Amino acid sequence: MKTLKFPVGEAAPLEKGLDLQAGLYNRLLKDSVLDNRGFRLTASMDVPAGSGLGTSSTLMVAMLKAFTEMYNLPYGEYDLAHKAYEIERLDLQLAGGRQDQYAATFGGVNFMEFYKDDKVIVNPLRIKMEYLNELENNILLYFTSTSRSSFEIIKKQQLNVSSNNLSSIKAMDQLKEQSRMMKEAILKGQLNAIGEILDFGFERKKRMAENISNVLIDEIYDAAKKSGATGGKIRGAGGGGFMFFYCPGTSKYQVIEKLKQFGGEVRNYNFTPLGARSWKINEIIQ
Repeated sequence: MKTLKFPVGEAAPLEKGLDLQAGLYNRLLKDSVLDNRGFRLTASMDVPAGSGLGTSSTLMVAMLKAFTEMYNLPYGEYDLAHKAYEIERLDLQLAGGRQDQYAATFGGVNFMEFYKDDKVIVNPLRIKMEYLNELENNILLYFTSTSRSSFEIIKKQQLNVSSNNLSSIKAMDQLKEQSRMMKEAILKGQLNAIGEILDFGFERKKRMAENISNVLIDEIYDAAKKSGATGGKIRGAGGGGFMFFYCPGTSKYQVIEKLKQFGGEVRNYNFTPLGARSWKINEIIQ
């Protein structure tokens, strides 16, 4: 456990492992949101940093939501997600996109559109509960027991775009098409196509930059497919962390057995229709 203490009203020092907390406080201080009250902020996560599950952005959104409740800030969902994005990407200069902040804020299953000039549209998808139940049953979440910094991988992707690397840019365009394919399959209940769509996307994702995949990730992926998975992908920027696979029927049990040789860990998960939540209790706690 790490602790950071500093005087009320002064900028918090940026300390490794607590940079998100310090960055959030400093932005609220700069925006003249805070008053002279001291406070204690306690934060924890259920998965390790560098896992590819968007933990940093989810933590930022959760903390910002708490301050929104505490100070009655007029932040709607779009405001909350955008503010979290600004703190991470602009103030702290942490490389990455903005999808994680919006996913954590809105919750549910959405088709998100990102445009220039910071325009974002989040489209909630009306998916039948039986489709979601089947997805939850068939998707296998696997932790490779390795973590990584996404900074270098993301910087390489950005460099490929700025240098007009045609192969990388084409792969990114195909990933946009993959999102449309996935939306249609889920809405129509064409769940057997999801593995193939994931497989299509993973092959394109690996072309975006070096180190998105590696020997271990490729071996895990090949073993899962040979055991019954029809597709999958590495989470986040790649390089390590979590992977997930689509395993139709009861095939996930064979996949789980096969993946034991790699020393990773299958993790439980659940879909949630809810995004960031906060609440306030007015009673005095003795």
